[in-house]
Amino acid sequence: MTSSSIHTAQRLIESTPTKTVIPTGAERSGGICFSTAKVRTLALCFAALFATTLVAKPSVAQATQSDDPMLKAMQAELEREKAQLVLPGMQRPYFIEYRLDDFSSYEAVANYGALTREEEGRQRVVRVTVRIGDYTTDSSTGRGDGVAQLAPEDNDTDALRYALWTATDEAYKLALRDYSAKLAALQQFQSTRSEKDFSQEKPFVHIEPLRKLEIDHKEWQKRIIDASGLYASAPEVRSFADQVQYSTANIRAMVLNRYLVNTEGTVLRFGLSGYNNAISVGAQAPDGMRLGRDNGSVAVTANELESWPSFRKRVIDDLKSLDDLRKAPVVDAEDYHGPVLFSGDAASDVMNRLFVPNVEADRPELGTSARTRGVYTSSYKARVLPEFMSVIDNPLEAKFKGRSLLGAYQVDDEGVPAQKVDVVTDGRLDDYLIGREPVKDFPASNGHGRAAPGAPAHSRSGVMIFTSNRTFSPSDLNQQLLAMAKEQKKDVYAVETMGGEAPRLLYRIHPDGSRQLVRGAVFDELDNRSLRSEITAVGNDPYVNDSLAALPQTTIVPSLLFGDIGVKRATEEQQKLPYYPPPPAK
Repeated sequence: MTSSSIHTAQRLIESTPTKTVIPTGAERSGGICFSTAKVRTLALCFAALFATTLVAKPSVAQATQSDDPMLKAMQAELEREKAQLVLPGMQRPYFIEYRLDDFSSYEAVANYGALTREEEGRQRVVRVTVRIGDYTTDSSTGRGDGVAQLAPEDNDTDALRYALWTATDEAYKLALRDYSAKLAALQQFQSTRSEKDFSQEKPFVHIEPLRKLEIDHKEWQKRIIDASGLYASAPEVRSFADQVQYSTANIRAMVLNRYLVNTEGTVLRFGLSGYNNAISVGAQAPDGMRLGRDNGSVAVTANELESWPSFRKRVIDDLKSLDDLRKAPVVDAEDYHGPVLFSGDAASDVMNRLFVPNVEADRPELGTSARTRGVYTSSYKARVLPEFMSVIDNPLEAKFKGRSLLGAYQVDDEGVPAQKVDVVTDGRLDDYLIGREPVKDFPASNGHGRAAPGAPAHSRSGVMIFTSNRTFSPSDLNQQLLAMAKEQKKDVYAVETMGGEAPRLLYRIHPDGSRQLVRGAVFDELDNRSLRSEITAVGNDPYVNDSLAALPQTTIVPSLLFGDIGVKRATEEQQKLPYYPPPPAK
């Protein structure tokens, strides 16, 4: 990119709000961590139910039936570039793609019972990708190719075409340079990869109605104001209001309308949406340890968010568990190795960290013989989970038990129809999630090329579902855990929620069945080997974790009982307590 393009992209990145990962489903007392750092990519989290008809073999005439002026302008400029884009003595592009991301957002934040921020915005950005060479060997690099530029916010088609023209010119020159450098680099290697650089896919047309932000601003402002002030106003919790150091509630709404055209004949326009309400409360234990409870509900539409009574109950439960954490003892100083029961909530966080990224096939560097990057690069057809577990990724599964899923989609962000993928069968890794960059043994996309707004596409999951052919009820799992405690004559552990990689609500289970909340613990040796060898039982209680992060993704995981996991005391330095109490509550 030129310096101006880099600065433009940087401004867009910096304007992206902090994101959260919030599970859906039944109300939970557990929490998640709100990131304190801004997401370092142009990113919004969306999901939607797609209800339009798919056309398998479109023609240009079919595509032009849409009366959308922006789509027409993109197609017109693409045709012009196809005919004219070539420098004397240089190659013509064999592939050009235009993508326009039109996203709108709304956010309101309340602290301590008062509205502190309200923002509503809209931004359009175009991303142009130009490829030189051919499908076998082209100018692509592992960095993500193309040029991003701001686009007009109104429907000024002349301004849009001008933005596309300047971005195309820059992307073409960059592709020429990258192609020459790549051919030179390939000369250094004795052998090259057999797979192509880019998979050739059938043209596809998919036109959906445009989406709009639909949320009752005044009603949700009232809800978050009331929610953030419950620590001081609700009779159930106001007795320890002076121990609460922060209480923040927010409502966030995001809508993306995405347009895509390419020289293969693909024409797309589809919408994604995401809404979430959240609460974040924090305090310190008497020894200075910082503690927090952070969670909420997330949904495809505002109407699917939790009701005010449910939101209020969530906040009260979080405040009570925060006070319990503040009073709880620190986990034993002596390291523990033994059984740990993970709720579906906690297990979904583990799988999102250890499993999901490693089946998203990213192409390795030039000159390497590896299949992909990550832990599972050489695990194809090998066992990665117990033999009684299987995993699918099915973006076409738009609902689960009547609730819309954020990670569902019908066509990916490279114009390939979504497909169900049997990732793991009876514990064996049988497939990877693939976009249009082939990897060894996988020459074509399976509809998992996905992109954050303004960013290049990569292989990413949609709706990943973990199942087992041998499941147990939650009570049976608890009985198995208790039997292990009696057999080993020691306390065992159960984790209800995670906070990042550490347990947030962790209970010590005594052989007599009594439970004790502890704090200040981290897991040791919880890794991919543990997923393969230490899971001994699976629950029949699938938990839906809808992720509102850089990409809309859903992970559905039941409770998991591990036979041997390490638990040890964290080594974080504790902070000093406030020197004097907070102002008195009204």
